[in-house]
Amino acid sequence: MDSGIERSMTEPDDASLMRAWVAGDAEAFDRLYARHRGPLYRFLVQQSRNRALADEFFQDVWQRVIAARAGWTPEAAFSTWLFRIAHNRLNDHWRSLKHRPPAPEDGDERAARIPDPDTPERQLSEFEQRRQLQRAIEELPEEQREVVLLRLTRELSLEEIGEITGAGRETVKSRLRYAMEKLRTRLNP
Repeated sequence: MDSGIERSMTEPDDASLMRAWVAGDAEAFDRLYARHRGPLYRFLVQQSRNRALADEFFQDVWQRVIAARAGWTPEAAFSTWLFRIAHNRLNDHWRSLKHRPPAPEDGDERAARIPDPDTPERQLSEFEQRRQLQRAIEELPEEQREVVLLRLTRELSLEEIGEITGAGRETVKSRLRYAMEKLRTRLNP
């Protein structure tokens, strides 16, 4: 048996780790954190478009998780609960500003300064395609961008996305459909 498969079969699920942590097992929290920190941070960076803000939100989300652990119940998947907290934190921020911040003026320059170790034309073409997709996603309305990111980067179901965003399944489905149509139009003129 493959050691990765063997490990995943013996690795406790999120609900078990959460119950252990609520009961006082600090190592259970460490495992939850290690499992979810990367996807959560990427989501926050993509949504805020600002690493400094994402760092602040990341800390806030985990502090809220810690503060709310005693009241946690396994009604939804831990990741759904975690991303719902992140979604709410982002909404609080945007409401407080009354608008979305503009993209950094030097964003394209920063992107151009990122060194690319592979320089063949094929690699450049793939990079340009990824950048076009990223730009197209950034141009989507906030609600559509959020469901696309949750669906594509986290591979969440429509129901899980609905729990995170507070929207019904059909609303999520509609937002996703409109977003995908806009992306196809933008990327295939």
